[in-house]
Amino acid sequence: MMPSYYAPRGGLPGQQQLLTDRAVFKDAYAVIPRGTMRDITTSYLPFWEGTRLWVIARPMTGFAETFSQYIMEVAPGGGSDRPEADPTAQGVIFVVEGQGRLTLAGEAHDMGEGGYAYIPAGTDWSLTNPGDEPLRFHWIRKAYQAVEGIDRPEPFVTNERDVAPIPMPDTNGAWATTRFVDPTDLRHDMHVNIVTFEPGGVIPFLETHVMEHGLYVLEGKAVYRLNDDWVEVEAGDFMWLRAFCPQACYAGGPGRFRYLLYKDVNRHMPLRLG
Repeated sequence: MMPSYYAPRGGLPGQQQLLTDRAVFKDAYAVIPRGTMRDITTSYLPFWEGTRLWVIARPMTGFAETFSQYIMEVAPGGGSDRPEADPTAQGVIFVVEGQGRLTLAGEAHDMGEGGYAYIPAGTDWSLTNPGDEPLRFHWIRKAYQAVEGIDRPEPFVTNERDVAPIPMPDTNGAWATTRFVDPTDLRHDMHVNIVTFEPGGVIPFLETHVMEHGLYVLEGKAVYRLNDDWVEVEAGDFMWLRAFCPQACYAGGPGRFRYLLYKDVNRHMPLRLG
């Protein structure tokens, strides 16, 4: 089955629309529904031409503190040759719509829907939209935590279609994860994966763990357990979880339920805050 990816369009609802929605921000989690991603909630960045973005996660003291996540929208001919202002920031790009040309460490890559790139901290890169339609992609950023004696990871570019999903044990394929990085590769301190549930698939226990999460729903719908609430989510919604927020889900169908997942991994816990 060919992958499907939801991308926001912006716009503004009419004055007749009810204000009741599913947006919520709590101590342990936030849900940012797709209906909140409107023209008036966009931002702009220095040195990006023909580009706007929705900031759907940023480090916040006392909440999720390790990453930021943007949904970027680049007009035809737009882009940047100075995209990243922070030399300590690593990044992942995941394309959900359109065509982009990424130049990474001097090598050019044409990226279409499902395209995935890992950009190590301090790497020279640029990105443009050479097509006739808007380019939309997720850009996830995290300050890299270097470890003495462990090499830094290398840049790479791939596509979801070229990475086989790995079924979770004892699920008969109802729950699978597309892993772009080997989990045992200690050079990496973050993973950005795609999780897929077939209709009726579940997370059969309340996951409660130290990793922070960003979960952007690419396709389908489900009922997600977040702390002590059951929340309905659909394609285009974003869930933002702090460490140790209990979580589980039930994919009710009729199609697959899929999301792009961020988590921080493979490093000691700091024993001094600040």
